[in-house]
Parts: sequence; C-alpha cells; structure tokens
Amino acid sequence: MNRKLVVIILLAVVTGFGVYSFVNNKAESHASGPAISDLISGKPQVTPIPGMVTMVDLGAHSCVPCKMMAPIIKELSAEYEGKAAIVFIDVWQNPDEGKKYAISAIPTQIFYDADGVERYRHQGFFDKAAIKAKLAELGVK
Repeated sequence: MNRKLVVIILLAVVTGFGVYSFVNNKAESHASGPAISDLISGKPQVTPIPGMVTMVDLGAHSCVPCKMMAPIIKELSAEYEGKAAIVFIDVWQNPDEGKKYAISAIPTQIFYDADGVERYRHQGFFDKAAIKAKLAELGVK
C-alpha cells in the first residue's frame, strides 16, 4: 500500500516538473529574440526579424566605411534592443548574402517595417542620427 502511494507521488512530481519545464521553455522562446551579439556578428541572419522594424547593414569587417559604422551599429543595437533589430552581415565573408539582398556597393543599409516590407535602402556611410531618424519614420521610439 505504501509502495503504491510512493510511486503515485513520484509520478505526480515528475509529471508536474515536466509540464513546468515545457511551459517555461515555451514562454522563454517567445520572450527572447535573437541575441544582439548574434545580430551584429557578421554572420548570415534570417531577416527581417518577424514583427520588428529591422535595419540590415551589409558590409565587411575590413572595409573603411564599414569600420566607421561598426561602433554606431553596436551602439544602436544596444539602444534599440527590444524595439528594433539592428543586423550586420559581412558580405565579403558571406558572398551569397550580397546576392541575396541584391546590393551593388558596401556598406548598404536596408530598412524593413514591422511587417517585413522593405521601406528604404541607402548606400555608403550612414551616420547615427540619420539611422535614428529613419527608424523613427518607421515608428520606432
């Protein structure tokens, strides 16, 4: 009798823990998007980020104007975390990405609205104030 009760209690605890873990993992996966470090790593990304205004900066770690933009991209990605996605992709390390976005020069910045529609494209160095203004035009505060 006591043995059956212990087994039932153990099954209830294990089942409860499993349900809790499943629900917790689901909630975390919806709450967090891609990490900032991943978005500006230079590696290919799935863009635009669903449901979020996204700026994709296509460049290279070793081109001069891209190097000038690197600290701006890093600052903006932290400043707009949770409000807009700032993505950097190195097209010299990942040449297929340049073809995918149909760019002809680097750096190129492509802005998408929250519905994933491309709204603006710029070639060359783009300063922080201009990027912030463009994000504001797309509704990011």
